[in-house]
Amino acid sequence: MTAGRARRRAPTFTCARCGRPLRRTPRGAGHPPGSLMIQCPHCRSRIYDYPRLCVGFIVVKGDRVLLLTRGHTPKRGWLDLPGGFLEAGEDLLAAARRELREETGLSVGRATPLGTYWDSYPLPGFGRFPTLNFYWLARWRSGEPRAADDAAAAEWVALSALAGRRKRFSWAHMSRALRDARRLLRGAPQRRNDMIRQSISRP
Repeated sequence: MTAGRARRRAPTFTCARCGRPLRRTPRGAGHPPGSLMIQCPHCRSRIYDYPRLCVGFIVVKGDRVLLLTRGHTPKRGWLDLPGGFLEAGEDLLAAARRELREETGLSVGRATPLGTYWDSYPLPGFGRFPTLNFYWLARWRSGEPRAADDAAAAEWVALSALAGRRKRFSWAHMSRALRDARRLLRGAPQRRNDMIRQSISRP
């Protein structure tokens, strides 16, 4: 597909000021690839595709990791990790614990910062917007996961079996996060992620 055809098929949505249809356009030289601007050609109102912050946990029980099946769109029926969007005023780690509790009923103790991962999230009528995903690694402490909220099912999956499940991962960043978790569990030195891990480290 040509760039022109891709642009013609891009989702449109309405300008909040004048009601005319809007489209995304690249911000151009000096900005990272994929950095987009949304500008109304009529009233010149302008907004940007700023990243949304997401938080989550990789929870390990022995040689198994906790995976969820999504219960809602987008990616309904696909595999996911416990997590979700940061809410206004929330601490990052507190938000990750909240998401884990809401989706599985579990709580964990010590949380090790794992890293940050770029991805995107599709919103009907708006298109994809960038997300920055913060993850922690934690070991299971007690209880059995019970799927709730956005999760339709929860299961413990052997780390050795993850490769066979990769095609059903909801998001591209999951493979990278799970790879880093396996390295950390093996005792391998942590690689520097695209942000300083200490910046998301809280007791």
